[in-house]
Amino acid sequence: MANPWAGEATVVIDGQAHDCKLTLGALAELEAELGEGTLIELVRRFESGGFSGRDVMAVIVAGLRGGGWRGQSTDLIAAEIEDGPVGAAKVAATLLARAFATPER
Repeated sequence: MANPWAGEATVVIDGQAHDCKLTLGALAELEAELGEGTLIELVRRFESGGFSGRDVMAVIVAGLRGGGWRGQSTDLIAAEIEDGPVGAAKVAATLLARAFATPER
């Protein structure tokens, strides 16, 4: 079960729940995957609703890998993500928000 206080979120793929987390390594991999711009620009795209399917997939894959998954983005091409593209976008946005949230004191 994902721990939101640790920056984790759950994505359900083909009926199986996976805990995701954007670790520093996963964020570096995400930045390399996107190839241009910064992670802050990516966050702004999500905040403004201007994100792409590529953005969503890259965040989901990075989060899965940060959670220990060893697959590749190509493994998800035919996969069914719970609640479809909207559900995937919500998980991606949640992961980004939790990765960059500052802890309350």
